[in-house]
This record gives sequence, C-alpha cells and structure tokens, in this order.
Amino acid sequence: MDAGTAGAGAPLPAVIAIDGPTASGKGTIAQRVAERLGWHYLDSGALYRLAALRALRAGLPLDVPDAAVLAALAGGMAPVFEGGRIRMDGDDVTDAIRAEAVGDAASRIAGLPAVRAALVDLQRRARRAPGLVADGRDMGTVIFPDAALKVFLTASAESRAERRYKQLIEKGFSANIADLLRDLRARDARDSSRAEAPLKPAEGALVLDSTHLSVDETTQVVLDAYGRLRQG
Repeated sequence: MDAGTAGAGAPLPAVIAIDGPTASGKGTIAQRVAERLGWHYLDSGALYRLAALRALRAGLPLDVPDAAVLAALAGGMAPVFEGGRIRMDGDDVTDAIRAEAVGDAASRIAGLPAVRAALVDLQRRARRAPGLVADGRDMGTVIFPDAALKVFLTASAESRAERRYKQLIEKGFSANIADLLRDLRARDARDSSRAEAPLKPAEGALVLDSTHLSVDETTQVVLDAYGRLRQG
C-alpha cells in the first residue's frame, strides 16, 4: 500500500466508508462501488484476518492473548495485495484467511487496543487519489472519521448465515448453516460490545439493510447516496 498523504494544503482523497457485521456483504459492495468509481479498495478485515492467521500459525494462545506479542506480530506484517490475491510471508493466503477459524480468531484479536493501534497506520496509508472505498467495522467511526460518505450495511442474521454458507461451499470449505448462524451471533455480540471501537453506525451514516436487496441494488443505493452528496 502506498502512502496516502496529500501535499501541504492539498485536500485528502475522498473516502467512502462501508462498515457492518460479519457476512453483511460489505466487501462485495465496497469492491463494486470502487470499480464503478474507478477508486482504490481497502478490505480492512483482511488485515485482521492476516494477523489472526499469523497468530494461529505461530501457535499463540487467543483465549488469554498476549496483546503486546500480537500487536508486534500485526505491526510487522507486509502483505502484498495484487491481482485479487493476497501474499504474506512468501505464501498465497487469499483462501486461507477466509476459513471460519481464522475469522473467529480475527474477531477475538480485533478487540485488543494494541492490535488495533498497530494496524491503524497500515489502513490509513491506503488512502490515495482518486479516492478510496474502505470496508470494515470501524472505517467510519475510527479510521476515516472524515469520510465523505459513511454507510452501515447490515442484513438479518439468517440471511447473512445463508450468504456465508454459499461463499464457503463455493470455495470448497465444509460448512453447517446452524453452526454459522450461532457463530455469527456470537461475533456480532463480541464486536458490538467490545470496549475498543465497538461495531456501530458512525454518526450520520446511511444505515442500509440489504436483506431483501440484490448486490446490484445495494451497490446502486450507495452510489446514489454519494452522487447526492457531490451534487449538494
């Protein structure tokens, strides 16, 4: 990721921040919006998953985590995002970070202030011209509080579990809808109740329930909202 700082006195590139719970579709929508606008895309959740994968591979305990060790591990990452693939420590980890165990571990370490602090700069450096669409859980509340448009994308837990099930099956992972639904609800509770950057809509955010909307419809709602802001 290149540094996204603007020259002295120059305005920073615009950001559209899309936050939401696990499997809300925020990644898919953010990518679509970025493609339509010709902007850069940041999957902040991938960074937490990368840190979690590193922790799991190192055999670090996550039930009683050592925040300093995990923060050092996260801060020392140098992932390479290229051609839709992600490489870290010499390996292609694009599919590995999507495993449920990694997602659960990411949710656990994301509540640690030291880990979040270690990843803040890495995320903010993704901001560069002509603009950035960033998805995650605290893009609009913490990382880019000055985002031009803040969206909180959600859907029913049942709908999200079904979407996640289809994603996993398509990638060749085994999955059980009942287990996924239970895990999603547990992650929702953990993410929304943590002391550090809890999952919640940013002030002034467009709260968008996509339960009954298609990907194209949801994408268009976000684009229309940004268009209205630019005209206003």
